Amino acid sequence: MKSIALREIKSFFGSPIGYLVIAIFLLLNGLFLWVFDGEYNILQSGFADLSPFFTLAPWILIFLIPAVTMRSFSDEKKQGTIELLLTKPLSIWQIVNGKFLGSFLLIVIALIPTLVYVYVISNLGSPEGNIDMGSTMGSYFGLLFLVASYTAIGIFTSTLSENQIVAFLVSVFLCFLFYFGFEGVSNYVTGFEDVVAKIGMDYHFKSMSRGVLDTRDILYFVSVAFLFLSFTVYKLKSLKS
Repeated sequence: MKSIALREIKSFFGSPIGYLVIAIFLLLNGLFLWVFDGEYNILQSGFADLSPFFTLAPWILIFLIPAVTMRSFSDEKKQGTIELLLTKPLSIWQIVNGKFLGSFLLIVIALIPTLVYVYVISNLGSPEGNIDMGSTMGSYFGLLFLVASYTAIGIFTSTLSENQIVAFLVSVFLCFLFYFGFEGVSNYVTGFEDVVAKIGMDYHFKSMSRGVLDTRDILYFVSVAFLFLSFTVYKLKSLKS
């Protein structure tokens, strides 16, 4: 598993993909949070908190993570190396987890520079240091679990076709459905609003953003990631047979 993860990371940074993903993520966040006028501009909001970042980041990642994961197995199938990969002395779960871990770590690397925002906003607060660290750290933890779920979905969709664009589009759709879709549908379901909303990631991400790490929210994200990784393993087993 470790060797697969390291190979994925090396392939990301051996080509412009890894640098491009990190640059695009940081550039888009930087422009919306500090430059462009609008509801996401922290300087114009008058509040020393990172709420705009944690509102914006999940939407950017809906497109960015599928762009990273779309080649995971699609590229292997297109180049005809999927059979060689499956004959390695590794279980299918180890191969899938290696691919997952490599993509996940790339996004985590992209998130690390955003910690500078915490320092900047802490200094901008009045009085200095007036920032809700509990809520901020809870939101970062929530974002990590959200990234894990998005990545698992992207890894799964990459097994569906050797066409990377198809894998990307299906992944974007599923990530959007799980993040916002159920929340949107809940507005039109009378009597079951809470039940439907709780199926979506947005509900659990917002819950963690309050600074309280509820085991129900953690279990939800772990379950979603495990579900789609299981789908990936099942799909690869069907290819192997």
